[in-house]
Amino acid sequence: MITDGEILLRILIAAGLGMLVGLERERQSQPAGLRTHIVLVCGSTLAMVLSINLAMQFRGLVPNGDPARLAAQVLSGIGFLGAGAILRFGPTVKGLTTAASLWTMAVVGLAVGAGYLLAAAGVTALLLVVLIVLTRVENRMIIPNISAQFSVYAIDRAGVVQQVRDLIRQNSLEVDHFRLRRNVSRQRVRIDAVVKVHGSEALEQLSAKISEIEGVKVVKYE
Repeated sequence: MITDGEILLRILIAAGLGMLVGLERERQSQPAGLRTHIVLVCGSTLAMVLSINLAMQFRGLVPNGDPARLAAQVLSGIGFLGAGAILRFGPTVKGLTTAASLWTMAVVGLAVGAGYLLAAAGVTALLLVVLIVLTRVENRMIIPNISAQFSVYAIDRAGVVQQVRDLIRQNSLEVDHFRLRRNVSRQRVRIDAVVKVHGSEALEQLSAKISEIEGVKVVKYE
């Protein structure tokens, strides 16, 4: 059986590994950061060592005891934490990478609890490379297509809606959910559209161009 001292040592090692990944997520202002990763990896480590010890402790009473049964519930139960880390902002979804890092760190905790310290450390190091190094490479070399919801508030003059519509179509890769709302009494119009552009700079340029149209008062996007 795994001794109490060995259990505490493995939990401390797991906490250190979780802290490394949690700090990186915290720096990115993700909903699941330092504390979440540390608590998660410590809990999964304890679940693993407890599963092993229970299987050994009751080997005579339960000859077919499976030391991986309790640990397996960690992987199926981690889904609710991952779902909580995924947030939707308009048409875009954020937090998928953090949800994946939570799941991976749960597996790292199980590995530490089972005594596979080198493998756990190697996966943590690889995860940090993916989160830090590859993120910088993506930001420098790959300009992603961005979806955003535009809301344009303007005076309801003749031709303003068509001008806004044409400008959005000319400067977007894709336009969807174009919607028009009129306030006849105040002579105001609101134009909503979900657009896809090539990079955040193109998003800002489109907003600036719309603002230059005569009669446009406010341009918002998210």
